[in-house]
Amino acid sequence: MSDQANGDDVFLDAIKRLDTAFEHANIDEEALEKLKHPRQTLQVSIPVRMDDGSLEIFTGYRVRHDDTRGPTKGGLRYHPDVDLSEVKALAFWMTFKCAVVGLPYGGGKGGVTVNPKKLSRMELERLSRGFIAQIADFIGPETDVPAPDVYTNSMIMGWMMDEYSKITRQRTPAVITGKPVPLGGSLGRDDATGRGAYYCIKELEQKRGWKPDEITVAVQGFGNAGQHVARLLHADGYKIVAVSDSKGGIYKEAGFDVPSLIHTKNESRVLKAVYCEGSVCEAIDADNISNEELLELDVDLLLPSALENQITEKNAKDIKAKVIVEVANGPITSEADEILKNQDGILIVPDILANAGGVTVSYFEWVQNKSGYYWDLETVHERLLEIMSREFNNVYDIMINKEIDMRTAAYVLGLNRIGEAVESLGTMKYFAADDLRATKD
Repeated sequence: MSDQANGDDVFLDAIKRLDTAFEHANIDEEALEKLKHPRQTLQVSIPVRMDDGSLEIFTGYRVRHDDTRGPTKGGLRYHPDVDLSEVKALAFWMTFKCAVVGLPYGGGKGGVTVNPKKLSRMELERLSRGFIAQIADFIGPETDVPAPDVYTNSMIMGWMMDEYSKITRQRTPAVITGKPVPLGGSLGRDDATGRGAYYCIKELEQKRGWKPDEITVAVQGFGNAGQHVARLLHADGYKIVAVSDSKGGIYKEAGFDVPSLIHTKNESRVLKAVYCEGSVCEAIDADNISNEELLELDVDLLLPSALENQITEKNAKDIKAKVIVEVANGPITSEADEILKNQDGILIVPDILANAGGVTVSYFEWVQNKSGYYWDLETVHERLLEIMSREFNNVYDIMINKEIDMRTAAYVLGLNRIGEAVESLGTMKYFAADDLRATKD
């Protein structure tokens, strides 16, 4: 997605799924129509003084999709392909993600069009503080709460919280989540997205009677979320046979030692087939493959954990995995969804459920910031497991009872919860009633 037309496709493709889910949901048409339009959008210019003395202007965005159920919530990404339409789609998905796991939030999202790998650390700090200075009136603990996303991290969130606090002249940790723990961050936030996906897989393991050491797994995208879900699955005995990052992937039929891959990737920023003992690592034999080839491997479990639009109508027919768990946002297009539905036996655990662990622990962080009382790691993990397990089973039951795919079932659950909130404020059904006295207390 490198131009505005493609960006438009992302948002329009996202909202296509509403009409399918509407057929099975108990929601007023007015509420459905409302969800097709973001509540507020903001585009800003961010002047940054570069290390060489030059001035560069970067474009930033923030979208608040829907706040019927509470303040909007969602990440901020730094990426060269960020545009307004992509951010609108991401905010839309956040609305449903929060509803599916029952959080008192609506959906928001933001980003800056930039390649952060080309910035020095000081330029990155100036950009981050400058972005918050431009959107400070648009966000707030009771309005819109950003968090980390692609190529942003806890330190960047710390800079942003600090800048907002300077602007408002009061320390406001609840304005941003995903912060460093010493600045009010929550324990367990670092691996929350991957851990939430892992909890979904463990529920599926029980339902399907899987033996972990017999299940082969391919992970596309070896960033924060991909690394953590791979680490947790590997510890349980799952066979991680392929992983990839933006430069390509590696495949080994016998499986990899995932902690060794993570150590090398985080130390060198290069994905290598290695085995480590302590700090000493040695190369092992493996096949080099592309991201596209990884997606088409004959594995039991495929985890697209990179960016959106990875499985499209062009390659969907070549997907061989039995189960796909969407750790990334929107990795499968709606056209590809239709093709995959017609391939017998493929189950897709959708992004608005599978990767909701991140926003769930962000909610925990927000609650802790507002109360001033902080939880231990065991409490965070227990409460995350409770929510992910409960809502996975709610979605799964809808899928079985209504004989629909799991993505549609997740949207049905989200639509029902959002619809109840919208209808609580009144729709045409209420306002056009012949006898309004009947609705009075």
